Amino acid sequence: MTSDVIKRRLAAILSTDVVGYSRLMGDDEEGTFDMLRQCRQTIDGCIAEKGSRIVATGGDSVLAEFPSAVEAVRCGLAMQEGIAACNIDLPEERCMRFRIGINLGDVMVSGDDILGDGVNIAARLEQIAEPDSIYISGTVYDQVRNKLALAYSNLGAQSVKNIDQPVRTYRISPVDAAPAPASPADAPVSESTGAAKPTIAVLPFDNMSKDEEQEYFVDGMTEDIITELSRYHDLFVIARNSTFTYKGKAVDVTEVGRELGVRYIIEGSVRKSGSRVRITVQLIDASDGHHLWAERYDRELEDVFAVQDEITQVIVANLPRRVEAAYLEESKHKPTENMAAYDYLLRAKDHHHKRTQEDNAKAIEMAQKAIELDPGYSQAHAWHACSLGQALGAGYIEEEKALG
Repeated sequence: MTSDVIKRRLAAILSTDVVGYSRLMGDDEEGTFDMLRQCRQTIDGCIAEKGSRIVATGGDSVLAEFPSAVEAVRCGLAMQEGIAACNIDLPEERCMRFRIGINLGDVMVSGDDILGDGVNIAARLEQIAEPDSIYISGTVYDQVRNKLALAYSNLGAQSVKNIDQPVRTYRISPVDAAPAPASPADAPVSESTGAAKPTIAVLPFDNMSKDEEQEYFVDGMTEDIITELSRYHDLFVIARNSTFTYKGKAVDVTEVGRELGVRYIIEGSVRKSGSRVRITVQLIDASDGHHLWAERYDRELEDVFAVQDEITQVIVANLPRRVEAAYLEESKHKPTENMAAYDYLLRAKDHHHKRTQEDNAKAIEMAQKAIELDPGYSQAHAWHACSLGQALGAGYIEEEKALG
């Protein structure tokens, strides 16, 4: 009688694929196939050298299992080095660029196949990785940080598809000596000053309005503050996709700080009633839960941009070190005088983030309305283009329609 008991083991999983493979094949099938064959020789050789095995391949992709996180990372680095050598004599547009994701986790074993979140997380990290880069999960980082002399860039906790909890993520690259380990208190380093950047996350503001349909407005306010803070190069600001995983949840700021790898948390609420808006904001030190600053703003809706600027600047002023003063003046630019156009833009963003075909069509429509009300509204044009790109990438519309 065959046993149906699922076997499990801890494994380091490496996932890799080619960036823009379809485009390369469309331009030159035979040349791309030949180049891929050369790269695969490098990849397969690296995996075999580490005594590991290839679990699955799919055209341009490879999934491999390693008994050691250290060896998986060493293999990934060797792969990228070998692939770079293959690209040396090629023109930029023909270079084959791989991205790699590595995770250490529990996997289910079925014959020669492996399954489960341990595998899925590696694949998702690979999907969000930049070309020519390696992204590792926090579980891998914990194992290799004191064993391999690498540069580790803390990217915070990333929200990835079909994984319930955000994944602590690091980008790695070779260096002559290993830097100090990254942590919420040890942020990424400023290129201009060499000092640690303050790390900060803006959690989704609460909708205090009686009208649940105002949710788009509240989310838009949160996103605008994230965007304004991101303009300060001496701040490390967690992306919207990661912070919005906490939307609607009761949170412990110290726990959120650990999960996202940040020192400071911003919480707030918005109440919109007619032409009036009330915004409350608080800045919290996630290391101990101490409130550094809190304020309430009661303003006319037409003053909302001024409030956003003021909130951003006060937050920056309450952080432990100065950021670029030039951005204080630059941030005072008012994106539009037409509040109806701004409202349409917030609706467009809300639909865009939902990603369904119906919401994508609404996002395009709302952005178009914002443009009609203010033809010079650059953000509306940008989100209109972004929504068209989303539609094209998802196959909702044909290329001719997107470009027309």
